[in-house]
Amino acid sequence: MTKTISKRNLICLIAGIALVILNSVSCKKENNGANPAPIPNEPNPEPGGNDPAAPNLPGTLYDYVGTRNNMPPYMQAFMNANPTLDNTPVGNPITNAGATLGRVLFYDKSLSVNNTRSCGSCHHQDKAFTDGVATSEGFEGNLTRRNSMPVVNLRFFRSATMFWDMRAKDIETQTLIPVLDHIEMGIPSLAALETKLTGISYYPALFKSAFGSEVVASDKIAKAISQFLRSIVSFNSRYDQGVATQFSNFSASEKNGMRLMQADFCTECHSDFSTAGVGKNASYLIVDNTGVNTGFGSNNGLESNYTDKGIGEITHKPADQGTFKIPSLRNVELTAPYMHDGRFATLEDAIEHYSTGIKQNPNIGIQFSGIQSGGLVFSAKDKNDIIAFLKTLTDQSLATEPKYADPFK
Repeated sequence: MTKTISKRNLICLIAGIALVILNSVSCKKENNGANPAPIPNEPNPEPGGNDPAAPNLPGTLYDYVGTRNNMPPYMQAFMNANPTLDNTPVGNPITNAGATLGRVLFYDKSLSVNNTRSCGSCHHQDKAFTDGVATSEGFEGNLTRRNSMPVVNLRFFRSATMFWDMRAKDIETQTLIPVLDHIEMGIPSLAALETKLTGISYYPALFKSAFGSEVVASDKIAKAISQFLRSIVSFNSRYDQGVATQFSNFSASEKNGMRLMQADFCTECHSDFSTAGVGKNASYLIVDNTGVNTGFGSNNGLESNYTDKGIGEITHKPADQGTFKIPSLRNVELTAPYMHDGRFATLEDAIEHYSTGIKQNPNIGIQFSGIQSGGLVFSAKDKNDIIAFLKTLTDQSLATEPKYADPFK
């Protein structure tokens, strides 16, 4: 009986060893082959990964082509008198399909290397396409050097140069610079961006609709985002509505604030020269005064010796040291904090600078040249009236317009 059990055990042991050897060889061949063994229960990619959730787009495309058609009559007349003001290039007209693709690209976090940031991360619709902080957070949590500028009405100024230092020659050039920036979005190259977006399921059809081909190319990415940006216009403020009735919709405080803005030459920098005078209807578009020093100074006296040289870093001209692209005052109520470094948290702080905080320097604007009192010295009432007027430049409809909204929400 003992011998029988031992023999049986020996046979089972030999069979077991053989089975282990066969399994070992089989696994080794499988794992060394072209297709590695799958890992069981591997999690699906997170949204924003290689194939993020598709954007929610309307069945009928929004109208981006006709965004100029809703301007008030006074602005239509101004545009007709200044046909070169629209900086849309011949080679990249706005189309509904192109701007739709641009909207998706603008809000898609896949355009950052780790799927955490999009263009819309620094340009929030409810803040008139700024982000409400002094300097913005990039894809790894590091902060940008300068404040996020609004991207509204970019289509309407003659010098289409972009950024605070005006280093990008046009909107098409500007669009991809943040994508490649080592702080902002971190994509290593345009080729890497093209490869990444090609692998996302919803892009081939969007590119085909916009450009007639499914091929994802960086120049098409830039063109599409530029079309979307040029479509973002804002001319539905109480100011725009009031022009037709000689501002019968304004309070006495708002009317006085408007007069002060013109009398103290604020509109010379923040509008066009032709309508900057007292009693005229200013466009509040940045048409003539870009920030480059044209001999009259463009510096607004934030510092006597600028640590950030602004436009001067690009031009290397002494006259441009400490000068910066001048932002629009439209929707300024929504775009705090203010200045290139976001140093002023409120409109009250910004107005106080012009009242008492001007610091003289060689490039000071002609409006402040020679002032020894620290500024224009506004009374408390003047400050309140100016702020009351500035709030009439807010276009509340901009914050809720669906065609400018994030399609991934």
